[in-house]
Amino acid sequence: SVPFLQAARKRNSLDLLELSEAELEEQFVRGDGPGGQATNKTNNCVVLKHVPSGIVVKCHQTRSVEKNRKIAREILQEKVDLFYKGEDSDVFKDKKAAEKQKQEKKRRARENLERKKLFKEMQQLDKE
Repeated sequence: SVPFLQAARKRNSLDLLELSEAELEEQFVRGDGPGGQATNKTNNCVVLKHVPSGIVVKCHQTRSVEKNRKIAREILQEKVDLFYKGEDSDVFKDKKAAEKQKQEKKRRARENLERKKLFKEMQQLDKE
């Protein structure tokens, strides 16, 4: 289930499972990373756990506790949706579609590079 969880954090998903506050455990801890005193002295990092599934999300994207709480809930909702629905989840389908687009873009770039090489070779032959 680890690859499914990596697909989380897509904004376009509309059909997600609802989370009830009774299923959540919330903690506020000190964040880590850059930020110096602002990070080391404030407990604005949110750790949110979905008890039935055991999924834990840690969010320290902003200095605001309220914004971090909201972001953590969005991320957790998407991960729980992936956990229960698997490949039927909208988040998973979006991730697969994005991967497919990326592969198609790489394929076109390779084809263009090959065309350019052939064109240069033809120019070299014409000069000789």
